[in-house]
Amino acid sequence: MGRRLDGRVALVTGVTRRIGIGAAVARELASQGAQLFCSYFRPYDRAQPWGVATGEPEQIAAELRANGGEIEMREIDLADPAAADAMVAVAIERFGTIDVLVNNAAHSELGDIARLDAAQLDRHYAVNLRAPLLLCAAFARRRPAGAGGRIISITSGQGHGPMPGELAYVATKGGIDGFTASLAAELAGRGITVNAVDPGATDTGWMPDVLRESLVRNAPMGRVGAPDDAARLVAFLASDDAAWITGQVIRSRGGS
Repeated sequence: MGRRLDGRVALVTGVTRRIGIGAAVARELASQGAQLFCSYFRPYDRAQPWGVATGEPEQIAAELRANGGEIEMREIDLADPAAADAMVAVAIERFGTIDVLVNNAAHSELGDIARLDAAQLDRHYAVNLRAPLLLCAAFARRRPAGAGGRIISITSGQGHGPMPGELAYVATKGGIDGFTASLAAELAGRGITVNAVDPGATDTGWMPDVLRESLVRNAPMGRVGAPDDAARLVAFLASDDAAWITGQVIRSRGGS
């Protein structure tokens, strides 16, 4: 029996850390037969409390190749307005086509109303909203009409409830929810589905122990999300089984 994504090519952003959602998505898509073009950007993670190990993206690539996957990894700063179009062009040059686009990369920094300023808003906007939309545009323009095109964006819980102290993040992530339905309507006639996934609180190494314990206490399933939870849903949405699903923001939050 063939794998669900045999012969497909997927572009996945934000594949920098082995315990991140991006790496989990890359592994799951590869396990289903997809060839992968992945972007990563170490300077962002180096500046965060969780950090990134030297050579970590290369380790992800080596792991995927060892399991038989075909993968290309590039370090790309999605805050560069030209990055999206250039990345899609390079991926198509490498693999001949792109069938699946996964907008996973994100920029996040704490910022309540007292700390909010234009520069912080611009940093979030560049990566969380402008880059995904430009990637969608570059992907759609270069993909011939026909069934099988998939756009899947990772969103957050800003549409589910308040997230105080993260104003720039929620404002820009909310834009993903906003464009999903409209872009889906634009691209449906070309055989491209457009969906977003809100994976809920997912343990990718950023949670302080106190926060994790609090979330677990209040979680209907007794745990927080794991990167593989999001990855399995993304792989389903990338497959032919999800051909009738488009324009949806799926709240895959374990009942929370």
